[in-house]
Amino acid sequence: MDQAELLRRCRAGDELAWEVLVRNYQARICSIAYGYTGDPDEARDLAQDIFVRVYRKLDTCRDPERLLPWLIRIARNVCLDHLRRRKVRPPAQDIPADELVSLADPAPSPEQQWLTNTRKRLVIAAMQNLSKINREIILLKDMQGLPLDEIAGMLDLPLGTVKSRCSRARVELAKAVIALSGGGQDAEVAS
Repeated sequence: MDQAELLRRCRAGDELAWEVLVRNYQARICSIAYGYTGDPDEARDLAQDIFVRVYRKLDTCRDPERLLPWLIRIARNVCLDHLRRRKVRPPAQDIPADELVSLADPAPSPEQQWLTNTRKRLVIAAMQNLSKINREIILLKDMQGLPLDEIAGMLDLPLGTVKSRCSRARVELAKAVIALSGGGQDAEVAS
């Protein structure tokens, strides 16, 4: 089923079409939420909020071919709203970074899983040390694969600014990873 038909059926209240849409984009939406929050449980909760908002705003998606950027824009807005509310009302207790849930694929060996998890936690921790704009650019460009012109539109910045910010964000992330790893062997994570 193509995007136009899927959207048409979702708007008509077809529950199966809605389930297909959610299944098609659920992992990506959770990934975006995780990129903003750094907490898997919080990301899953946010993903539900994102899909509720998507359902309510189905009529505002005019171009079915641009469904993914439209979904990402809504996900980004929900995440930013959530972070603003969290800043006003901080959590009662901070969660240490070493308690983050493992994201490893079950197929690799335990040693490979451990190494992969260590690297992921390092990058996630490094992402939290980036400036807000650089974290967003890394999330949207490198993790979600959005083109620079889409990112420029979302962030309401000129394309040239986004291009230069993208380069600076990668350098800042590499420095943060190296700093967190102590400049030792794990510094290869930045590459």
